[in-house]
Amino acid sequence: MQEEKRKPDFERKHEEDLQRIRNFRLMDDDFMSKVFEDKACAEFLLRIILNRENLTVQEVHGQHDLKNLQGRSVRLDILALDQEKRAYNIEVQRSDRGAGAKRARYNSSLLDANLTQTGGAYDALNETYVIFITEHDVLRRNLPIYHVNRIIEETGEAFEDEAHIIYVNSQIKNETALGKLMHDFSCTDPKEMNYPILAQRVRYFKEDAKGVTTMCRAMEDMRNETVHENAIEIAKRLLASGKMNDKEIAEMVKLPVEEIEALDHKKSA
Repeated sequence: MQEEKRKPDFERKHEEDLQRIRNFRLMDDDFMSKVFEDKACAEFLLRIILNRENLTVQEVHGQHDLKNLQGRSVRLDILALDQEKRAYNIEVQRSDRGAGAKRARYNSSLLDANLTQTGGAYDALNETYVIFITEHDVLRRNLPIYHVNRIIEETGEAFEDEAHIIYVNSQIKNETALGKLMHDFSCTDPKEMNYPILAQRVRYFKEDAKGVTTMCRAMEDMRNETVHENAIEIAKRLLASGKMNDKEIAEMVKLPVEEIEALDHKKSA
């Protein structure tokens, strides 16, 4: 019997992508970012989490990069702004380590640093919310939601810095609006979801030809970006060793020599 020919690599990857898309949940950050870059969906999500029916989202960005003063970037799952210019960073975290207290503090500081206008008064800082939707009960108090705000310890009064951190525990799936939302975050099948606005968006990326193509393209972009980031890290280590010149490194990691020269110049600086 003649051995079956192997499928081309691109065809195999495409089939793997389609299977991944079928298994995606809103608890998967790449998928969640695509679903909630839609303003109506982001608004719906925030209204339930914050219990604020009059909240209106003005703009929303999925997979949004913010940089610190040293140039290191962090990619936010969702960054949204409402009609009052409040800023919301929404993250899904399947790993407890990715939702630690200092990660929340860091994301909060990045919002301040990136949303502040040069020369602007401190009073003009946006009110900010860092919201973690977690796979597990990270704070381990068996509560559906945790609101973290600074207080004056001696009086118990709020500090009023308008920097808020919220943890949503996706383990609690009850009949409240938030519990039903967390149920939807765990579904792979849109037919099992409670909220039509989310089910329709999920169905688009899982079943509509155009939506599936968009999702496949996003996954390919992420693969290419990961390859590029890994090449950059290898190049940095080779530059630090001092054993190869820029052209040799560029050939080894398959990056333009100009990019290696820029890294070399930055290292020297």
